[in-house]
Amino acid sequence: MSSESSPRRRGPAPSGPGGAVYGLGFIGAVVYHVQHASTFGAGVLGVLKAIVWPAFLVYQLLRFLNR
Repeated sequence: MSSESSPRRRGPAPSGPGGAVYGLGFIGAVVYHVQHASTFGAGVLGVLKAIVWPAFLVYQLLRFLNR
């Protein structure tokens, strides 16, 4: 088989609009948590929370729907 007959994509796959939504949500969550942090440690914890906020959102949504 020739490599020309089956071209392969190189590089990362496009993330689509979901990546943009996550990115904007991440920025908003970082700003929110850092503004409300009173210490440096709380600010670092806020950044970590901002990374995983979708997991908390989905968990709470499924918990609400399961009632």
